[in-house]
Amino acid sequence: MSFSSYKTISEVLKTFQITYTEANFMGEAEFNIPDYFREDLETVMREGVVYSSEFAICENIIYPVLKEVWKLYNSKFTLWSHHSLNYNDNLSGFPEYILAKRSSLGKVVFDKPYFILVEAKQDDFEGGWAQCLAEMIAAQRLNEKVEITIFGIVSNGKIWQFGKLEKNNFISNIDIYTIQDLDKIFAAVNYIFQHCESQLDNLIAA
Repeated sequence: MSFSSYKTISEVLKTFQITYTEANFMGEAEFNIPDYFREDLETVMREGVVYSSEFAICENIIYPVLKEVWKLYNSKFTLWSHHSLNYNDNLSGFPEYILAKRSSLGKVVFDKPYFILVEAKQDDFEGGWAQCLAEMIAAQRLNEKVEITIFGIVSNGKIWQFGKLEKNNFISNIDIYTIQDLDKIFAAVNYIFQHCESQLDNLIAA
């Protein structure tokens, strides 16, 4: 059963016996957005066809934001795009983006632990979170380290929602972020990257 087969969060929670809670767990880590990025995004949103498909949302908005933050952490992480993630027949597919530990064998090697799973959806946040949560569960099980917090992001380009999986508890962040407040989106994404870096450092030191 592929990740995209899951249509509701409730279905995923019941299938894998995950509890659901809501809280404002997100912090913000200030990020200095380059002027060229702001100018480019403004041009794309004004002149481009940005929301015509999930692929367009990924290419025009989500990936540029993730990539800009990832540049600060590229010595430790690899940002994978549309790479297969397979745990078993019930947890398999191709997440939009995965943040994983950079392999000591080189950047072309897909390594674990996995820290962030990202899904783009055209306004179907229920289906987006069902798919994203299934991917987060697969990452957790592939990592074989339940103490690692797995973060999830679902976005339609305009709205960004955040969640995290801690052991068998999925926590949905209550507050949402919008593209109109780009500084807050970057600060939120940077906060998650910082948390992932801290987790990775702890794993290496253990």
